Amino acid sequence: MARAVPGTHDEILAAAARRFAVTGYKGTSLQDIAREVGCSKATVLYHFANKEALLCELMAPAIAVLEALDGQFAGRTGADAQRVAAEGFVDLAVRFRREIALLRGEFPDLLQQPAFAHIQQISERLVAAFAGHSDRPAARIAALVVLAGIAETCGEFLDIPDEELRPALLAVARRALKPTT
Repeated sequence: MARAVPGTHDEILAAAARRFAVTGYKGTSLQDIAREVGCSKATVLYHFANKEALLCELMAPAIAVLEALDGQFAGRTGADAQRVAAEGFVDLAVRFRREIALLRGEFPDLLQQPAFAHIQQISERLVAAFAGHSDRPAARIAALVVLAGIAETCGEFLDIPDEELRPALLAVARRALKPTT
């Protein structure tokens, strides 16, 4: 039985999110999305210029929060930078964990796309803040491991309630980011 052709932008976005979660961004075609919605590829292209435009709209709220966080830790140093960056990123990761799950394994490739190029610079500043702006290799390594671990954990544990996940992530971050002597 054929489904009615959907006319809504939101149905296409929801189908894209489901497909990206199952087969990844690269593994999903516009035809796959159209098939899932029950419409033509032309209908998808009527609402979105291309697959990248779909992803951009799906990720726009998370990116806006990341950009705001970038401004919050700017100019902070040491433990203050670590605290603001860790709390802000954990909040972002917990809030947008479904979006993070969509990008698992594809994040480096997506940063190469023009629409996401600025995210690379924000990520570098976030790692520096997590490291307390230290030049010590151990601090930078811990920062990157914690940052990646937070994202990976949020993408993996979609079933853990926010009120349990957030404090657990912050506790791990605080332990891992303690200055080493």
